[in-house]
Amino acid sequence: MGGAVGLGAVLAACGDSDGKDSGAAGSKSAGPWSFKDDRGKTAEAKSVPKNIVAFTGVAAALHDYGVEVKAVFGPTKTKDGKADVQAGDLDISKVEILGNVWGEFNVEKYAALGPELLVTAMWEKDALWYVPDQSKDKILKLAPSVALWAAQTTIPKAIQRHEDLAVSLGADVKATKVTDAKARFEKAAARLRAAAKSKPDIKVMIGSASQDLFYVTLAKTAADTLYFQELGVKFVEPKVNSAGFFEELSWENVDKYQADIIMMDNRSSALQPGALTSKPTWTQLPAVKAGQVIPRTAEPIFSYDKCAPILDDLAKAIEDAKKAR
Repeated sequence: MGGAVGLGAVLAACGDSDGKDSGAAGSKSAGPWSFKDDRGKTAEAKSVPKNIVAFTGVAAALHDYGVEVKAVFGPTKTKDGKADVQAGDLDISKVEILGNVWGEFNVEKYAALGPELLVTAMWEKDALWYVPDQSKDKILKLAPSVALWAAQTTIPKAIQRHEDLAVSLGADVKATKVTDAKARFEKAAARLRAAAKSKPDIKVMIGSASQDLFYVTLAKTAADTLYFQELGVKFVEPKVNSAGFFEELSWENVDKYQADIIMMDNRSSALQPGALTSKPTWTQLPAVKAGQVIPRTAEPIFSYDKCAPILDDLAKAIEDAKKAR
């Protein structure tokens, strides 16, 4: 998220809860193309952009609507060469990877592609996700850009905005694949609402781990957990730091909050539960002892296809959960 929040926040979802939907999809005709993004800026081109470069997670969402990109930046490939969790169904062998980690973006390669559109996420107003501050001006001179909220929104609103963009780029949202995925999403949302209602005493903590710190995220600050909250899920409410997104706890103080279920950040930038077994304070947490630790897709791919399983997985965890505190 750049700027004031800094790299530490890469480990925890962030943002704030004022949902904003701005702009409608542009024309998909052969004539001039335009799209008003979530900064309120309108990207324009003489025709529908074909040479698209996008943040990996956004590229994965566009792929689910049938819109392909030429290159990506952001977590794409793991150390063993496999697709990162944020790449979704992208064939990572068919896209140019301009940067795979925070702060990495090959401007020369980007320029050589002759980009017609740059698309990324936005966690803070006007901060372009994974577009490095030091090279941002050079990058933004080369092509129109679109930024879509990943925070200050909810999953359904974020999906709608990604769909708006996909439609403007020529996607067919009436395709069976898309309508079937939407039906699955709506069914999963109803299931999660019912699960939360049937287990009102179950409390969930949103965690992210690093070697030295455990981050507890405030639910209303991210698109996924704000939506879960709207569906009735109860969350631990940490005393957040000045940036407003999460509270950092030392491992000695990791038992400050008690929860029945812990959702753990599944990104490659965060330590996974298997790596925490040597930390005695972790193993003593009620949810850990109860075996009620589940992955959290901290940066969802905003398509119905990718978000439906997220809702189903949390619904199942709540349905199966026993009170652990």
